[in-house]
Amino acid sequence: MLRQMLLSKIHRATITSCDPNYNGSISIDKDLLDLSGMHEFERVEIFNISNAERFSTYVIEGKAGSGEIGINGAAALINKPGDKVIIVNYGLLYDEEIKTHKPIIVLVDEKNRPKQK
Repeated sequence: MLRQMLLSKIHRATITSCDPNYNGSISIDKDLLDLSGMHEFERVEIFNISNAERFSTYVIEGKAGSGEIGINGAAALINKPGDKVIIVNYGLLYDEEIKTHKPIIVLVDEKNRPKQK
C-alpha cells in the first residue's frame, strides 16, 4: 500500500515578496531547495503562520543565497512580506519504506538562512 508522507519542510520562513501579476508559484532560494530536497516545479503546500491561510502551488527556483521566499499569482493577495510560513512537500511511500523514512526539516532564521542544529 502507498501512503502519502511528509518528505520535507522549510519551517518558519519569512515571505520576502508578493507579486499578484506573476503566473502563480512560490520562489524559493536555491540553497533552501537543495537542503530540503524540494525540486523546481514540484507541488508544495504553504501554511501561513501569520494569518492561518493555506494554499498549494509549485516551486520556482530562486537565486542561491538570496533568502528569497516569494509568493506569486493569486496567493499574493492573501499573504504579505514579513509573514511567516511553513512550506511542505509530500510523497507516496510503501509501508516498507515508511519504516526507515525520516523527513528533512529545514529550520530558518528571520532572513531565511538555515539555522544550525
